[in-house]
Amino acid sequence: MKMKLATLAVTAMMAAGPVMADLVFPSLSYRTGPYAAGGIPFADGYADYFTLLNERDGGIGGVKANVIECETAYNTEKGVECYESTKGEGALIYQPLSTGITYQLIPKATVDDIPIHTMGYGRTSAANGDVFSHIFNYPGNYWHGASGVVNYLLESNGGDINGKKIALVYHNSAYGKEPIRTLEELSNKHGFELSLLPVDHPGQEQKSQWLQIRREKPDFVVMWGWGVMNQVAIQEAANIRYPMDQFIGVWWSGAQHDVLPAGAASDGYKAITFHAVGDDYPVFDDIRTHVVDKGLAAGAGDQIGTVLYNRGVYAAMLAAEAAKDAQEANGTTDITSGMMRDAMENLNITEARMAALGMPNFGPEFQVSCENHGGPGLVGVAQWDASAQKWNLISDFKPADMDVIQPLIDEDSAAYAAENNIEGNCS
Repeated sequence: MKMKLATLAVTAMMAAGPVMADLVFPSLSYRTGPYAAGGIPFADGYADYFTLLNERDGGIGGVKANVIECETAYNTEKGVECYESTKGEGALIYQPLSTGITYQLIPKATVDDIPIHTMGYGRTSAANGDVFSHIFNYPGNYWHGASGVVNYLLESNGGDINGKKIALVYHNSAYGKEPIRTLEELSNKHGFELSLLPVDHPGQEQKSQWLQIRREKPDFVVMWGWGVMNQVAIQEAANIRYPMDQFIGVWWSGAQHDVLPAGAASDGYKAITFHAVGDDYPVFDDIRTHVVDKGLAAGAGDQIGTVLYNRGVYAAMLAAEAAKDAQEANGTTDITSGMMRDAMENLNITEARMAALGMPNFGPEFQVSCENHGGPGLVGVAQWDASAQKWNLISDFKPADMDVIQPLIDEDSAAYAAENNIEGNCS
């Protein structure tokens, strides 16, 4: 069901008190602005999955899902405004889809008792549920991703990248800076040389960065980009004939619209991922039948199977499964955001559960706990086949280096707890 920001109820209904007629899942989308190419397919996948549940299953536990979409244009101020204008509608969970928005919503949502799911983005140390009671970033976060890149490079080079040069081309924002500390620690551990090349918003001008790469000839280039920055970087890499199979992006730099503009020159480019690619899953057949063919798709219905559409479906599935668990745990279909938070903290996603949902092997198995809101941090790698115009998984989902990452999570979350007088949420 494609829904916009809900209108105010009539006076008589308001006088009678709030009526929980549905389960509200706000979508802080961005279909406009410089990052719309990524925001649109995610928002479509998120909405279409809930529409599927409504049309095929009659909702969640017999209660219809209501996706309230509010346009942020990837702007932090607008994102906070969207949160404030929708939280009173019975919001169960927020997916900010922006690290900047996430940072602003962490204290607000905690006070409001509304969980936030920042899947693969946001504040990485929020994986520590003892400090960040209402923030979840399962099944993986940026520091898992940074380690996943390094682990893949190690595996591809006989376990030794000592003396190798790695250049990080990153979006010059809170998002783009997230992996730096982890990569610095990993460079100390594995002996590679790290150079940092920031790219200012929105990322259309990168000539100087790629001239530097041409001069210095790093063995590998890692990209932490978003929006137009990604396609510009891939084209610039092609212009200087940088080997695409030595160029690897984060999961926000590995979608179809990132590689297609460069045509055949993008062949071999890689990106890490925490979920499957392609449309060969029963859930997509159901979406076509119950959503697209009925004219109920959030978009044109042409994004099914693309990386970010899949990510939106995955995020919606995880939210819906938590809602089901909350209903079962509390013996009611009329759940609250607090119940939703508790269910997210106890979420157990098994392969059998994914298979039953028509998403076999779609992502790694994981179980959330109070202490660990970040999941297992299993990272796979996909590679772009330009001739077939498709992404292919070339690596299983493999564990990150928690010996490096966990101390960083502990340090950052402890600092946040001290600043905000948080004594701990886990018994």
